[in-house]
Amino acid sequence: MECNIPFSLLEPHHCDLTGKTLSDSHTSTSPTPGAKRQRKEKSQKEKEKRVRRDTSNDEITSAVAATTTTTSPAVPSSSSSSAPTNNTDATAPVNGYTIKEETETTDVEMQDVQPATTTTTTTTSEQAAAKPQTMVDSKDVHVLTGHQSEVFSCSWNPVEPLLLASGSGDATARLWRIPEDGSKTAEPPIVLSHLPNLNENKDVTTLDWNPSGTLLATGSYDGQARIWTLKGELRFLMAQHRGPIFSLKWNGKGDLILSGSADNTTVVWDPETGEMKQQYELHSLAILDVDWMDNTTFASCSSDKTIFVCRVGETEPLKKWTGHEDEVNAVRWDPTGQYLASCSDDMTTKIWSLSSDQPVQEIRGHSLQIYTLQWAPYSRTSTESSPRILATASFDATVRLWDALNGTCLHVLQSHSEAVYSISFSPDARLLATGSFDEQLNVWNAKDGTLQETFKANGGIFEVHFNKNGDKLAACTSNKQVVILDMKR
Repeated sequence: MECNIPFSLLEPHHCDLTGKTLSDSHTSTSPTPGAKRQRKEKSQKEKEKRVRRDTSNDEITSAVAATTTTTSPAVPSSSSSSAPTNNTDATAPVNGYTIKEETETTDVEMQDVQPATTTTTTTTSEQAAAKPQTMVDSKDVHVLTGHQSEVFSCSWNPVEPLLLASGSGDATARLWRIPEDGSKTAEPPIVLSHLPNLNENKDVTTLDWNPSGTLLATGSYDGQARIWTLKGELRFLMAQHRGPIFSLKWNGKGDLILSGSADNTTVVWDPETGEMKQQYELHSLAILDVDWMDNTTFASCSSDKTIFVCRVGETEPLKKWTGHEDEVNAVRWDPTGQYLASCSDDMTTKIWSLSSDQPVQEIRGHSLQIYTLQWAPYSRTSTESSPRILATASFDATVRLWDALNGTCLHVLQSHSEAVYSISFSPDARLLATGSFDEQLNVWNAKDGTLQETFKANGGIFEVHFNKNGDKLAACTSNKQVVILDMKR
C-alpha cells in the first residue's frame, strides 16, 4: 500500500494506510522530494514545487511540448523570503527550518517574471530519437527492502563495486553488500542509526564515501554530520550547523569534508579528529549544494541566487558570482576543474571560469526549474579539445545533453512524465541513467540520445547511481526501496 500523505522534511510523517494504492494514484499526487543530490528541501521553494506538481498533468504536458522550441519562456518565480509558519516555541527556526513539527502551511501563489538577459543562447536542439527500448522485467531487478521510510540517497562505494550505501527518512543509513553471483539473496545490511530518540527528526539527507572507500559521511536534518566505518561504527558526530545539512562531500585527497546547511553556512571538517576546521558565513539564505574543485578549493550555491568559490585557510572568497535570477540548485566542477556548471530555478544553466566574473556560457532550453546536473566523465580518448558534455535535469520532465562550452543542445531526452530528480553517467560516459517521480528509471545512450532500457519502479525515484565498474545501477525510491539493475544481464 502506498501512503497518500505527502512527505516533507519540514514536518513528521504519519502514514495513512487507508489511502489509494500506487496503481490507483499516479501522476500529480507524488510526494515532495525530501533531499537530494540531490537532496534539497527548502521551506517555501518545495511548497511551490508541490503546488506546481499537484495542479494538473496538463502543465507538465505543456512544459514537455515547450522544450522543442528555441524561444525563452517566462520564468516562474519561486523565491520568497517568508519562512514557513511554525507554532512551536521550543526551538527557534533558522531560515524557516526547525527540528520541531511544522503545524501550519501556506499556499503559494505562482507568478511569472521575465527571464534574465542572455549573452549566449542555445543554437540547436535535437530531440532524442524514439527507438524501441527494452522494458526491464521486475524479476531481473534486485530489490533491497528494510528502510521504514522513503530513501532519499544512494551511493556505491568507490573501491568496492558491490557495496552500496543508502540514506532514508527513517533516520538510518544502510550498507548493503550485493551478492557477487547475481542472486537476490543478500546478507542483512549494516544499519547506521541516527536516532537516540524516535521522536526527533533525523532524516538522512545526504551521504558521501571517502575516496578510499573506508569511511562514509552522512548529513541529516538535525544539522549534524557523522562519519561511519565499514563495520557500522560511529567514528565522529560533528555538530556545528544550526539547520539541516543539504550537501556534504569529501575532497579528492580524503583529508577534508565540506558541508552546506540551511543555516546559510559551509563548514570544512577534519575527518581525522571530527573537529571543525573552518566555517564560512557568506550566503544570506540556505546553502543547497557544494562541490570541490581540488583538495582545498570549493564552490557553494544558495537560495540567495549566488555562488561563492572559497579556499580553505583563506577568509575571503576567491569569487562571488551573481548571474542567476533565482535559487541556484546545484553546482559541479568539470573533470578538469577549469569550469563550474550551475543550474537554477531561473531555468538556465551557466558555465563559469575563475578567470572571469561573468559566465563564459549561458544555456537556455528547459521550460521549468533545473534541479540537478552532471558532467560526463572523461574517457580514455578525451583530450583538452574534446567537447565538455553536460547533462541537466528539470521539472519540465526532460533531460538535456549539451556541448557546454558552445551552448549547443545535443539531445533532448523525452520519456518521463514528471520531474526528473537525478541523473548518473556510467564511468565510461557511454550511458546516462535518469530517475523521475513518474517512477521510471531510464537508461539512455549518451552518444545518440536513444532510450536503451526502462524500468517501472514501485515509487518515485529520488536518486540513481552507477557503480565504479558500470555493471550495476542503483535507484532509491519513495516506497522505502532500493532497486539494483544488473547492466550485464
